[in-house]
Amino acid sequence: FSISTYNKMWTDAQKDLDIQLQREREEFLQPEKDRVKVFKMLATSYIKYMQIFRNLETAHDQLIHRQKRTVIRQVLDGVIGRILEMKKEMVELENSEFHYIDNILEDLKLLPEDIEVPIPRYFVKEKLEVLQQREKMLDQILLNAGLQTQKPVKAMAFEEAIKMIQVAERARQGRRRAAFMKQIYLEEKRERQTKLQVQMGPNPDDAATCIQKVWRGYIQRKKTEKMREEEMIFLGMSLLPHSKGTNISQIHAGQINALQGKVKEIHEEVFIKDKLREAEGLSIKETLQDQISQCFIECRHIIGKFPDYPTEEAGGSMAILSQRTPEQVAAELAAKKEMALQKKSQKGKKEKEEGKEKIKGKSSQNTGKKEEEEGWKMAPSNFLSIMEEGSSQYKAVWQNRDDGWDFLQDHDPELIKEEKREEVEEEIRVQVDELMQQKLENLKLAVDGEKSNKQKKGRKSEKEREGGRMSNVMSLVHRTIDSLYRELVEEGLLIKAKTVNLSDYVGEYSYLGTTLRQVDIEPMPSLADVRQLIALYGILPLGSQTVHEKAPLVKALLLAGPAGVGKKMLVHAICTETGANLFNLSVSNIAGKYPGKNGLQMMLHMVLKVAKQWQPSVVWIGDTEKIFSKAVPKAEAEMNPKRLEKILPKFLKALKAQDRVLLVGTTSRPFDANLKPFCKVYQKIILIPRPDYASRFGKYFNQVLWKHIILQNGGAITDLLNISCLAKMSDGFTQGHIVQAVQAVLSELRLLQMTRKPLKTVEFMTSLARQDPVYKEEEETFK
Repeated sequence: FSISTYNKMWTDAQKDLDIQLQREREEFLQPEKDRVKVFKMLATSYIKYMQIFRNLETAHDQLIHRQKRTVIRQVLDGVIGRILEMKKEMVELENSEFHYIDNILEDLKLLPEDIEVPIPRYFVKEKLEVLQQREKMLDQILLNAGLQTQKPVKAMAFEEAIKMIQVAERARQGRRRAAFMKQIYLEEKRERQTKLQVQMGPNPDDAATCIQKVWRGYIQRKKTEKMREEEMIFLGMSLLPHSKGTNISQIHAGQINALQGKVKEIHEEVFIKDKLREAEGLSIKETLQDQISQCFIECRHIIGKFPDYPTEEAGGSMAILSQRTPEQVAAELAAKKEMALQKKSQKGKKEKEEGKEKIKGKSSQNTGKKEEEEGWKMAPSNFLSIMEEGSSQYKAVWQNRDDGWDFLQDHDPELIKEEKREEVEEEIRVQVDELMQQKLENLKLAVDGEKSNKQKKGRKSEKEREGGRMSNVMSLVHRTIDSLYRELVEEGLLIKAKTVNLSDYVGEYSYLGTTLRQVDIEPMPSLADVRQLIALYGILPLGSQTVHEKAPLVKALLLAGPAGVGKKMLVHAICTETGANLFNLSVSNIAGKYPGKNGLQMMLHMVLKVAKQWQPSVVWIGDTEKIFSKAVPKAEAEMNPKRLEKILPKFLKALKAQDRVLLVGTTSRPFDANLKPFCKVYQKIILIPRPDYASRFGKYFNQVLWKHIILQNGGAITDLLNISCLAKMSDGFTQGHIVQAVQAVLSELRLLQMTRKPLKTVEFMTSLARQDPVYKEEEETFK
């Protein structure tokens, strides 16, 4: 039943995707002047893609069929990338990272929860073993270095310790004496009862009543159990008795498959590959030899001599068997000569163009005006082709495929054969290349009288050059990644991320955004908006290599907001959701480490090398405004906070699209920084506000921030605790303030008293009143 459900979900998602692709071909190719209409088109497409993304992700996670998962994964990466492209267009259109589309959601009859960005579970699932091994290694290094975080032991005075032992010992003795006295009392009672029974004798009526009581209780329990089972079967919430056996066996089989899945996959693939090699290997080998021999003969007929055999780097015999006619080869050679001549002529033109930059600047302004006159047009996409290819593959292979014969629904042997046939052909082609290369040399010697010594000389000269280059490489290159990793951990630059999910960042959607913007008031972003941006700019690109390479590249991200709003928590959430390494390059953390310019360069080179090798990685800089501060306070002068200012842009420049490395800065005082270099490094800035009333109280009771934190710290919610009052009175306080207030109230003693003395609203209000809130003036400064 579940497999058919998720297959249907995949089918529905593919249909929705086809409709959406058709809409894009019709709507986005034509220029549009009305910016409101453009934004509505983009927002609607964004919502539709988000729904498709959600369904595809669920189907990918739940289906166990390997080939189906591969096809879904391809389309899923395409949809994620397209969502990021849509987001970029929306940001450029509105000049804001935050969008308010509640009116569009209302038109589509959807809830804000429907546009919540789902985090693909395969980000962590597919590399779970690697992450677990890396975590063990990190724990071992921290333990050996004495850096493993342990709970601090409270220091206690000698007299206080003696008093505590005395109290505990007296309590123990009291309990033992009470138990001893109870035992004596029970023994005396038993003796009295036995004496009475001896005198009176056993009563048959009492014995019969006892037996009847036990029997009737047993019969009634059985009847009740049977009635409940019949009711559940009638409601469709339980299986019939005869089908339960098969269901249990299927569950058991599923558990075994889950445990032995990987081993089975490997054995299945190896078995199919061996069978293919036995059945088709000889015919493939003969066919390849015949084709290559024919190519040699044709080439000698056209050119007048045998060709040189292509090297393995050039593709070997694949370069010969590229299905091109001799005329096409000649045409390509002529085209290459023309390209070489054109490049020479372009070099002269470039010098002339450098002198005309000012004129070009003016012309670019004119073109910008022309574009405005023509209207908005969607930028070309890197993901439409991926989605279309995945969609066509689904239609060609899976849409009308009958899976009824496949009971396990875990793989298709025929499709594996097609995949493995290519691998077998490649292995045989390498063997054939060795044979045919020798055959070609023999033919050249026999027919033309040539000896092929040129290639050997060329190879020697290349090796000599490589040797010369390698002598100039820095000493760090020769070190292993494990040794660099160990050094960074021991120095405290690579730290262990806390296990925090993005869903733990509790916050509600803002329902007044569109209304406020209509009266020219820029609303403060909600916590749900922040959660969305973290998922879009931080988690989704880091989790998928394809998305990171082709989507709009975000190298650096700045989280700005008052102290206690959860900036560090969001950094740890990015690492948890993607399985990323966490590097801490905060000013306070790198102070006194790797001194001097050369030391700083070496430190960043080590971080970059480990981050790239074991990607994804997050490089976190806490209190990042200190690096770009206008004036360094005397108290912080020793830490040399500005040492990273000039080298950070170079660090970002070294990151390419294929490197899944993200720089994340956090700041509670961004207004202290020199804004020009600050904004040059952090081109994506996310403002994190204090929680509003909706986030503190919540639309649904299980989403209340206060309730979430109280339950997390072991408290219990009763009618005596007015959550609405707490949410109203905590206006201006951050999540950090609320956590501190709750933890101050819920001490160990208070938790023990919870059953007889329930929590009251006043307790939390008293604790909260001792803290300073975030005032409106500070909030406006952040805006």
